[in-house]
Amino acid sequence: MASLLHAIRRLSSIPVYVACAALFILMVMTFCDVILRSIFNAPIEAATELTRILMAILVFAVLPVMSSRADHIAVDLTDGFFARLRLTRIRDGLVFLFSGIMLFWPIKRVWVLAERARDYGDVTEYLHIPQFYIGWFIAVFTAIAAVAMIVVGLLHFLAPHLLTERRA
Repeated sequence: MASLLHAIRRLSSIPVYVACAALFILMVMTFCDVILRSIFNAPIEAATELTRILMAILVFAVLPVMSSRADHIAVDLTDGFFARLRLTRIRDGLVFLFSGIMLFWPIKRVWVLAERARDYGDVTEYLHIPQFYIGWFIAVFTAIAAVAMIVVGLLHFLAPHLLTERRA
């Protein structure tokens, strides 16, 4: 069991590295675009569409990792109430389960839109990158996030000791 958890942790770092690479490319491209625009009056033509693509990669690549680790933004208005009743584990489990389940509606919609873009042959303006690839990427990584959230929600009920070991 420990080797399986170790393998999952190692695999979960891959999307983080993908997001880091996208952020670095975005940073270098923006720097070069500003310099070229300011000094030579020659901006990078495809900077806008590359920015959109890289931002999608950046956000959705880390979505599964951030969601499963509960590193997302959280509002703690009810934490005191649930802590007094000793129901935080149940609350957290239900929040993870329902959030993971609710993600399947946007996944379905994004997939439909990506397929529509594929059928229409939509491509980006300058680089002619098929737009459905970006839609597929968003749908797949959101689906991975949904599955991860459901698994973490089930772990809150079935094996909470694994969650406390993970945070330590």
